[in-house]
Amino acid sequence: MTEARPAFYALARGGWRDYVTLLHPPYTLWHLSYIAIGASLAPHFDGGLLALTALAFFLALGVGAHALDELNGRPLETRIPAWALTALAAATIAAAAAIGIAVAVARDLWLLPFVAVGTFVVVAYNLELVGGRLHNDLTFALTWGAFPLLTAYFVSAETIRVEAALAGAFAALLSHAQRLLSTRVRELRRRVTAVSGTMLLDDGGSRPIDRETLLRAPEQALRVLAAAVVALALALVAFRVT
Repeated sequence: MTEARPAFYALARGGWRDYVTLLHPPYTLWHLSYIAIGASLAPHFDGGLLALTALAFFLALGVGAHALDELNGRPLETRIPAWALTALAAATIAAAAAIGIAVAVARDLWLLPFVAVGTFVVVAYNLELVGGRLHNDLTFALTWGAFPLLTAYFVSAETIRVEAALAGAFAALLSHAQRLLSTRVRELRRRVTAVSGTMLLDDGGSRPIDRETLLRAPEQALRVLAAAVVALALALVAFRVT
C-alpha cells in the first residue's frame, strides 16, 4: 500500500520535503509565468524589473499564501509547526510588500495600490477573512491570474493598455479553469475514501470506475496546462531578450 498524498506533487511527509510540498511547485510556476507574460507584453522590457516582480510574487504567493493556507486547516498535511508557518508567512509577505514599495518609490507611486491590494488579498483569501467571502472562484481567477500579469505589465509600462487587459482576461480565464479542475482533484484526494461503479460502453463492454479513474484526466490536464503556461512565458521572454 502506498501513502495517499493530498496533491499529485506532494512529497512524502516530514523534514525538508514538507517545505517543498508547501510551495505547490507546478502551481507556483504557473502563476509566476503570468508575471513573465505581463512583463514581456510591455512596450519596454526590463529584465531587472521582471526579476524583482517575480521575486515579490514568489515570496507573497509561492511562500506566504501557501503557508497561511497550510496554517488554516492543514490541507497538505505537512508537519511544519504552526509557529514556523506563521513566521514564514509574515516574513515573506512583508518582504514582498517591501519590494513593491521600493519599486513604487523608484518608478511610479501608482504601483502602491497594487501592493496594498495584493497584500490584503493574500491574507484575506488564505485565512478566509471577511466571513470567507473572498475565498471563491472569482477572487482566485482575478488575483492569482489577472493580478500578477497586470502588475508586471504596469511595473514596466506604468500604464494599463488594451493588450494588457486582454492578457489579464486570458490569465483570469485560465486560472478559473485551473480552479475548476483542482477543486475536483482536491475533493477526491482529501475527502473521498472510496469510489465504485461501472461505465457501460455502447459496444456492450464495461469499464470499472474508481478513485484513480476520476483523478487521472483532471490531474493530467493540470500538469499539461502548467507546462504550457511556463513554456509560453519562456518563449515570450526569449523573444524579448534576443
